[in-house]
This record gives sequence, structure tokens and C-alpha cells, in this order.
Amino acid sequence: MIVYLGHVMFYAMKVSYMPPRRYDDPSGYFTTPRLPASAWPGNSSSGSGSGLLNPLFPGTDGSYWAYAVMLLALVLFAAGIVGNLALMCIVWHNFYLKSTWNCVLAGLAFWDFLVLFFCLPVVVFHELTLKRLLGDLSCRLVPYLEVSSLGVATFSLCALSIDRFHAATGPGPLQTPKVEPCQSILSKLSVIWVGSMVLAAPELLLWQLLQETVSTFKVDICVREPSVELPESIYSLVLTYHEARMWWVFGCYLCLPLLFTLACDLVTRQVVAQRLPQKPAGDKVTSRCSSSSSASSSSKKKQHTREQRLRTTVMALTILYVICNLPESICNITLAYVSAHALAALPALALPALSLIGQFLLFVRCSATPVLLLCLCRSLGQAFMDCCCCCCEECLPDGTSSSSSSTMKSLLATEPAVCYDRVKDSSTVIGTPC
Repeated sequence: MIVYLGHVMFYAMKVSYMPPRRYDDPSGYFTTPRLPASAWPGNSSSGSGSGLLNPLFPGTDGSYWAYAVMLLALVLFAAGIVGNLALMCIVWHNFYLKSTWNCVLAGLAFWDFLVLFFCLPVVVFHELTLKRLLGDLSCRLVPYLEVSSLGVATFSLCALSIDRFHAATGPGPLQTPKVEPCQSILSKLSVIWVGSMVLAAPELLLWQLLQETVSTFKVDICVREPSVELPESIYSLVLTYHEARMWWVFGCYLCLPLLFTLACDLVTRQVVAQRLPQKPAGDKVTSRCSSSSSASSSSKKKQHTREQRLRTTVMALTILYVICNLPESICNITLAYVSAHALAALPALALPALSLIGQFLLFVRCSATPVLLLCLCRSLGQAFMDCCCCCCEECLPDGTSSSSSSTMKSLLATEPAVCYDRVKDSSTVIGTPC
């Protein structure tokens, strides 16, 4: 007790001899020295300009624009990642859905997933902070992935249209996509993927990263201009691609899938219309013949309905693809033929805003495609709902899950269907895409 009182008295004497604290200086509360406002990272008055620009503070019109861009990016990222992953997992884990049709759709979902997972964060980060993640690598890789995704979507739409045309013009009744071996599916997917990656290869040599100083702050800018350090032969090829890039993208990645899909759809409709059963006028048939003819006509009607649903899916994907890519192509063609005086009269932020809108339209397509497929394709949508129901049953309490499992057992006793494999019944759809 005496020792404790001695310590208390010593501390009181020490405090009484300390100089008074200046409460008007907030720096006295912290051990780290306070930096001046000019030395804050991202401040435009900083001489170094080595920090990151903070677009969310202070609250101005620019910060509201940053919040809107972040909100839109989060919605597209969440919807696209979940939808594309769900589509890939459904096709991969369900044996009865491994047809060429569904695997082409899964390959399209894989590339959309890559674009959203890698390109969307890089584009949003550059828009908000004027800095480029991964530097020159992302400046070259982001356009390459975007153009490769356009190629995969183009050739996938053409492959789906050929598949429907082949099913309609083949011998016998309308054919349904069957389960195919992995080698056959991989060979078809490799043609789409390798062709798209090879056609987009000049994008890796076309872009380069430059840094400009704006108000003593360094800004990263991706410029579409081939480097002079390339070999002369490669430089001439890249320069030729650069000059023809606008019309190449418009013709190969926009006009080709649109015209090809429309032509295949018109021919398929004509062939299917010719195969529809024509009811003879004034003929009287017996009851046995009428029953057999009604059964065959009902099966042909189901096949016709399924074929019409498949064509509707292809046309919906084509319309979505064209809507999201047409504005950027029109804008590029218009700006290429506008005079320099008219371009100088445009606001300073007009061209960057148009470029950002074009990239976000690409992200909208990548996010909306799996949602559209899950809504239009019955087997994919049913498998997704079954997966969600199975996940919900696992999250339920034991009593509820046991009662639901007993209910499922009673259902399975009368109807042989297990979660994903409800398409196993050949009378409904075996490996059918929709």
C-alpha cells in the first residue's frame, strides 16, 4: 500500500511540472507528424504526383459521377459473375446437357466471365484514379480480351445458326442435339477459341501506355499506336491492321454474325414450313388411322415448337449482341470521317465519355447474356432452379430438411428425377439445349 501511494505521488508531481498542452493544435494528439495539404497523395497541388487520385472526396459533381460508375460496375460484375459461373457449372456437372449447343454457350460464358473478371475492374480503376492497374500489361491485354470476346461471340452465333440449319435440313425428322463425346466438343470449341485469339493477336502490339502530366499529376493513357521499336515487317503489318481496324471490326464482328444468323434463320424457317404436315381436305379416315396420325402430328408439333424456341434463342442473342456493339461502331465510323475542326469543337470529356460508354455496353452484353440464356433455355433454367433449391435445402434446419428429404423421396418413388438429371427422360428432352 505504501509503495502504491509513492507511485501515485511521483506521477502527480511529474504531471504538475509538465508544460501545458496546446489544445488548439490537433497535431499534438498524434505521434506521427502531420503532413501539409500539398503533400497528400493524389492532391493536384502536389509536386510529385505519385499518389492516387481520390475521386470520392470531396463531394462534388465528379464524386457523384464516380459513385454512379462504381454502382453500375458492381451491379454488372455481380450479375455477370454469378450468371456465367452458374451456366458453366450447369453444363459441366450435368452429363445430359453436354451437347454441342450447350458447350458453345458455356464457352461463350467463359469468355464473358474473363472479360468481367479482369477487364471491368481495370477499366473502372482507371476511370476513377487515372492510373492503370498492371501498367502496360493491362493496356495491351484488356483490348485483346475484349476483341477476343467479340470473336468468340461472333463465331458462337454462327455455330449455333449452322447447328439449327443442319438439324432442319438433315434427313428424317427434326433432330435434337444429343450428348457428344468430349473430343468432338473440344474440337469444335478449339476452332472458335483459337480463331478468335489469332484474329485478335494484333491488339497486343497495337496499344502502348503513355504518361502525361496534367496539373502536376501524372495520368496514364492507353494510346492505339504501334511502337516504333517493333521490327519493320511486323510494324508494317500492325500499321495496316491499325488503318483497317475500324472497318474490320464493323464487318467481321458486327455484320457477319447479323447477316449469317438472319440468312440461316430464314432458310431454316422455310425448310421447317415445308415439312409441316398438311391436312388433306375432304378425306375421311378411320378411327385407328386418325389416332395414329394425331399422335404423329402431335410429336411433329412438339418438335416444331422446340425448333422454334431454339431459333428464338439464337435471334435473341444476336439482337443483344448487335444492340451492344452497334453504337460503338457507328461512333468510330462517324469520328473517322469528321473534320479536325469539328473534333476540336467537341468538349474535352466527350471522346473519353464515348469510349467509356462503348466499354460498358460490352460489359452489359457479358452480364445480360447468361441471364437471357437461363430465361430462354428450359433445361438450363430448370437446372439452375434445381441447384438453387438444393442449396436452400442444405441451409434449412435439420427438421425442415428431413421433412423435405422425405417429401423428395416420396416424389422420387413415383417420378425418377434427380436434381439436374430431370432431362434424363427421353420422352421430354435428352441433351436438348432448350
